[in-house]
Amino acid sequence: MEPCPTFDHQALLELAATRMPFGKHAGMRLVDLPEPYVVWFHSQGFPAGKRGKMLGIVYEIKVNGLEYLFEPLR
Repeated sequence: MEPCPTFDHQALLELAATRMPFGKHAGMRLVDLPEPYVVWFHSQGFPAGKRGKMLGIVYEIKVNGLEYLFEPLR
């Protein structure tokens, strides 16, 4: 049996609370950004740094249908 992957709960809470700092969706939580926008952003390239990594995680969550993970955190 494979071990369960470890999970950084603090990182998930931070991701759920972080807001988009610029653009059309400024002020919106990253996890609430429209999927087409996140997919477009992925095709353009996410910004460098922590915010870009967070957007990459949001992209993976959205394209894999895992948005329900954030429901209890909203």
